[in-house]
Amino acid sequence: METSLHQQLKAHYAGDDGEVEVRLGRYRIDVVRDDRLIEIQHGGLAAIRDKVRSLCKQHRVLVVKPIVATKTLIKCKQKGGRVVSRRRSPKRGELLDLFDELVHFTRAFPHRNLTLEAAMVEVEEWRYPGHGKRRRWRKNDFVVEDQKLVDVVRVHRLQSRQDLLGLLPADLPQPFNTAQLAEGLGKPRWVAQRIAYCLREMGAAKPVGKQGNAILYKTIRRQPASAASRKRAG
Repeated sequence: METSLHQQLKAHYAGDDGEVEVRLGRYRIDVVRDDRLIEIQHGGLAAIRDKVRSLCKQHRVLVVKPIVATKTLIKCKQKGGRVVSRRRSPKRGELLDLFDELVHFTRAFPHRNLTLEAAMVEVEEWRYPGHGKRRRWRKNDFVVEDQKLVDVVRVHRLQSRQDLLGLLPADLPQPFNTAQLAEGLGKPRWVAQRIAYCLREMGAAKPVGKQGNAILYKTIRRQPASAASRKRAG
């Protein structure tokens, strides 16, 4: 069942002049605005990877990936019942969470016709007890009835390999290993390993050797046009 969050984001991106739920060949498109197809994917990007690759052959596509920056948990006595409590969830989403999905999207991004937009959102999550109204709340003992959009806090657009590099620490050494990347980001090493995989598969970094057992990577930055022209001229 489609959540209120998905419906509200479709309305947000459609604006006053867009169309929602448009049939295009064998696909249904969330939003069509001007000459751009917009897909809003709250679930995993892997689920729409092949669809996006197909659409990008002939169309400009914007994929919107909502990331829940803040969440208010609203508990109801029962499904559709009165609210019994509200509290702010301690969990906070962040932009780097996007790599959790990009690891399954390397065959689709980057593409000249594709823009990926991470939408940091504030939501309300409506819940009710999962084992009957008389049972006390326990950890994970709930059913999520709906998620509702409160605000789009900010958006971050990715259109190229260079945009991926903009998410890395400015002082990252060259070359670097995933331990250094993890330290620079303030994240566990497994997160850095996932990011390094995405960078390599998307052509934003390449392995250049090893330091002990650690693979060394070097980012691939686009050469300025003027410098490239001078190089060709020489």
